Amino acid sequence: MTILYIFASVLVISLISLVGILALVLKRDLLQKSTFILVSLAVGALLGDAFIHIIPEAFESMGNPTTVSILIISGILIFFVFEKILHWHHHTLDHAENHPHPVGKMILFGDGVHNLIDGIIVAASYYVSTEIGIATTIAVVLHEIPQEIGNFGVLIHSGYSKLKALWYNFVSALTAIIGAVIVIVLGNTTVEWVSWLLPLSAGGFIYIAMSDLIPELQKEKGGSPIVQIISILVGIALMGLLLLLE
Repeated sequence: MTILYIFASVLVISLISLVGILALVLKRDLLQKSTFILVSLAVGALLGDAFIHIIPEAFESMGNPTTVSILIISGILIFFVFEKILHWHHHTLDHAENHPHPVGKMILFGDGVHNLIDGIIVAASYYVSTEIGIATTIAVVLHEIPQEIGNFGVLIHSGYSKLKALWYNFVSALTAIIGAVIVIVLGNTTVEWVSWLLPLSAGGFIYIAMSDLIPELQKEKGGSPIVQIISILVGIALMGLLLLLE
């Protein structure tokens, strides 16, 4: 029964990525206008997630502020190198083929790592008790909704079609199932090394928000800066409100 609960939970978490399906019914102009609001929401959700949830959790689980800080910086540098590689690959391709902007791949990679961690945490919590497992699943689901909406907006802005953005976001979310399988196979020992992944993931989220998404918002001439700021604050606030459920 525990394994059944685990798989049901991570499947629900993965399906949250399909929240972008709502955008399929939107007209192209409306979707275009709302894209920068979604990108702003993603900035707030990524920063809120990193600074309100992941980093405090990493400090608590590792207990060594210096190690956590070094891992956060390492996460930023890893994503910097990863983006350099993506940019190099992007520029060696024929631009006439209209390849999506590398920031889309960055968000998919970062979200994939994060969902892997979510899958591990949810599965491990079920081994403590069913009640804790269900509570953790609810917290993760609520935490994923604003982030997945923002991610979808970033993928659209990066040049992906609505259907491709939806599909790639879903595939990235399936890493939660891989995380659950790791726990089932290896047991609770996986929770020990997941604490090392947390600050690396936080560093990646900070890098994506500050280096890729905010500069894109700065380039936007048509959108209102006030709307962008409010959307960022809403993303942060949603992450903050989730503390009430923890």
